[in-house]
Amino acid sequence: MGTRSRRAVAALAAAMCAVLIAGCDAKLGEDGRIGVVYMDAQGYYAGVRKGMQDQADESGRSLQLLELNAQGDASEESTFVDTASSAKVDALVLSPVSATASIPAVRLAHESGIPVICYNTCIEDEAAREYVTAYILGDPHEFGRLLGAAAAEHFAAEGVDAPKIAVLNCEFAEVCKQRREGFEEALFAELPDAEIVANQQGATIDEAVDVGERLLTAHPDLDAFYGEAGGATMGAVRAVRGGGKSGQVVVFGSDMSTDAARALVDNTILKANVDISGITVGRMAAGIAEDVIAGREPEEFVVDAPIELYSTGEQAQEWLDTHPDGIP
Repeated sequence: MGTRSRRAVAALAAAMCAVLIAGCDAKLGEDGRIGVVYMDAQGYYAGVRKGMQDQADESGRSLQLLELNAQGDASEESTFVDTASSAKVDALVLSPVSATASIPAVRLAHESGIPVICYNTCIEDEAAREYVTAYILGDPHEFGRLLGAAAAEHFAAEGVDAPKIAVLNCEFAEVCKQRREGFEEALFAELPDAEIVANQQGATIDEAVDVGERLLTAHPDLDAFYGEAGGATMGAVRAVRGGGKSGQVVVFGSDMSTDAARALVDNTILKANVDISGITVGRMAAGIAEDVIAGREPEEFVVDAPIELYSTGEQAQEWLDTHPDGIP
């Protein structure tokens, strides 16, 4: 067993030990144990974790969350789900690492009689309809469309009819491809001469900075970056700032964070950001899990998560004021 797989087992074992150590007085997990997988450590997933914990704490029921950060590793995710299935948790909540590689783990949970709730990402649709109980999703096409419309509005106001835009993507996840499709649809509807000059992976900040710097060199006439996720967005902002392109190259981004909000308040580089609150999604996921454990099935397979566009410094400052802990 590899180091990461051992970590996955250890994470669940530690959580289950906490149930036993709590004893009968605390009755920890008496009303249900929920296995939870976070795809990685980016801010959005910290928000999901907080939302789930808050909902569980406020539910008035004794629920136990058994959690893992999969760190983008499908094998670690699979090991955790395998152990959780053997332990007969009452529900599994996850944002699968891969639409295809995560199918066996989700199928195993389903065949073990464990209801599965996806959020943010899920496995391929046909398999999801068979093995997943509910999918919490902010429409990724609409997510991208809102940002593409904001980009078109910005460039039209600047008198730029044919902006050159580079995409920093997270397209190992299907939702990110759909975000780009929505972005391009709205952008080209208003500015048909706009051009996507590059589309490269840059899902984490460090990766996005490196790719962004190379794209700035390769395209000295670049007008903007589109970051499909939070790491891509802030990596693009840093690349622009570090490359001395502030005021020349702008960024349209995804997923709010303290750094993103501050950049939007400044408004020199980051011009708009679209967000689905992790806290809200976490609360929704915990609520659906509670219902499923209690025998109440969701009315719809896809459960809509709200999408918000932040396009002014005032909106960004309000976000900072209402998120003093920085958890989105």
